[in-house]
Amino acid sequence: MQEFSYQSCSEQAAAYLREALVREKWGGSVPGIHRLSDELGVDHKTVMAALYLLEQEGILVPQGPGKRRKIVRTREDVRPLKIGHLLYEAMDVQVDYFVDLHHRLAEAGHLPFYTERTQTELNFELSRIRPMVEQADADAWIVSAGSQEVLTWFAQQAVPALALFGRMKGLPLAGAGTDQGPALVAAVNRLTELGHRRIVMLTRTERRLPEPGPVERVFLDELEARGIQTGNYNLPDWEDSPEGFQAILESLFQVTPPTALIVSEAFLLVATQQFLLHRGIRVPEDVSLICIDPDPTFAWCQPAIAHIAWDSRPVVRRIVRWAANVSKGREDLRKTQTRAEFVDGGTVGPAKK
Repeated sequence: MQEFSYQSCSEQAAAYLREALVREKWGGSVPGIHRLSDELGVDHKTVMAALYLLEQEGILVPQGPGKRRKIVRTREDVRPLKIGHLLYEAMDVQVDYFVDLHHRLAEAGHLPFYTERTQTELNFELSRIRPMVEQADADAWIVSAGSQEVLTWFAQQAVPALALFGRMKGLPLAGAGTDQGPALVAAVNRLTELGHRRIVMLTRTERRLPEPGPVERVFLDELEARGIQTGNYNLPDWEDSPEGFQAILESLFQVTPPTALIVSEAFLLVATQQFLLHRGIRVPEDVSLICIDPDPTFAWCQPAIAHIAWDSRPVVRRIVRWAANVSKGREDLRKTQTRAEFVDGGTVGPAKK
């Protein structure tokens, strides 16, 4: 079943105004805020926020205080793009901000689509990803959590591409992601203040190899700054499969069990919780848990799950603006990052002595 995309009042108002502009309801400028407020049945602040969103998309241009905003283009002025989206794994189609992204790209007049197979299904092998991408009929590409090898290849192609997360640093292609470094520092500081010394981070293969990624590097550096000697114990290698994940957990808790685990994704957190439950290991009495990514299900958990949160809306808006620039033939290689924050929770407690 397709997921619903919930929009704020200002986003709904912007969608109404956008449709009106496509129908050429007004001439060279939009009516004033008071008139639009009466027409839409919303307050002035909502109208102002909606107009600001359209300004960010380049549809409207402000002319100064007390003056009407100029209409510079409508959706019909945009060359529709067939935008291919290469996902990391199949379950990503259910991610709320991916659903929202495709909805907004389609709303802007583009034709977004997912590739037949994901990077995980192709074992992250460029030799298998390349022919699939080359055979696809796409005017632009979005690549989710791409490896450095995959993103380097996309950067070398004539078709524009945007890296959504992944190892994009230093590559000549557009990018959108999150700055999780400061939030992770805050998480490690919280753990060490509670007496934790045996802290382990569990992340997927492409985030560890061939060398630790930016987030993993911040984690190791912060441990060192706190006087904790680091090694394979803190960022262990494991086979990227359900069996491999269970095996690394078994290994960790055999001899020198960690007092804190930081896992990269929500489904890994669930797998970790199940493992601990079956072995009678309590959270947070025996081991503290933190998830690097947010998940809507966390709001329903008691005790609350400690995690790193970030706002996906700026990321979605950045990609929509990139698509608009590409549709106009403009080169857009800008990379943006949304600041993340550490959200403490009931899964973090003092280290077990």
